[in-house]
Amino acid sequence: MTDAPRDGGNRGDRVYAPDFLTELFRNPLDPGYADAAARRRADPRAGSGWRRWPVRSVSLVVLLVLGFLFAVAYRQTMEDEPGRSQVRSGLVEQIKQRETETDRLSERADQLRAEVARQRAAALGSSEAARLRTLESGTGLGRVRGDGVVVRLVDGPQSPDAVGDGDVGPSRVLYSDLQGVANDLWAAGAEAISINGQRLTAMSTIRQAGQAILVDYRPVTGPYEVSAIGPEEMRDRYDRSRSALTMRKVAEETGLSFAIREADDLTLPAAPDPRLRYAEPSVSPSPSRSGADRSVSPGPSRSGTSPSPSGGG
Repeated sequence: MTDAPRDGGNRGDRVYAPDFLTELFRNPLDPGYADAAARRRADPRAGSGWRRWPVRSVSLVVLLVLGFLFAVAYRQTMEDEPGRSQVRSGLVEQIKQRETETDRLSERADQLRAEVARQRAAALGSSEAARLRTLESGTGLGRVRGDGVVVRLVDGPQSPDAVGDGDVGPSRVLYSDLQGVANDLWAAGAEAISINGQRLTAMSTIRQAGQAILVDYRPVTGPYEVSAIGPEEMRDRYDRSRSALTMRKVAEETGLSFAIREADDLTLPAAPDPRLRYAEPSVSPSPSRSGADRSVSPGPSRSGTSPSPSGGG
């Protein structure tokens, strides 16, 4: 290569000097690209067609396309809305029909139960009928009235990020809390117990399914009221029980509401008739069960240990 004259020629042309790398970094743009850039600067209308579109025109086209898409989506939604409303109305109507039918069947069941009681009383003598009513009251199959106590439990306030205290557990009522209250009320001398109107018997269960508490497989919701009919000293006995002491501690630390009050003239409903597959008449009358024998199977307590069926006191 030879040195190109420095004074003549086009300064835009690349000059190939002996020091090629130095000249490359000093003038890196190829002459062809430099000429094209110069022509575009001289004639702004030159270049591709889409570059000549004004920005406002492009924005207008985009807005028109978006508006068309929104219009199509809105029309499709409005066309589907009558169908969804009809399906929703149909479901609501079915629910109302089922509720009406359930109420009618419940009334019919009560009427049949009363008719069976009348026929049974007519078939039995007065003494046998009175003994049967006494047995039904003791086993939970008959409605009872009397004085007693009511234990009320209400869920405490819960924050979204609350995980519960390690010692006393969450601020909501657990199924094991109701188990402990029922067991300790039996131990305190209760003759009949119900939870939110669900009568407890020797075959009753208190369990949990998800966040719901089930009493004899029927859901109960807060506030929870455990009503018990028993002797006058039942209140003092239960007040010293293990579940009462535990629930007071939980109420102090989590905000859960726990209260015990005396109640006069309580009425506890009868439990549903049990479904018996086999039944045989007993040779001799069986002795009545004690309160401890009717205790509900305990679940895990708040402290991580199983509460005693007979409670403390």
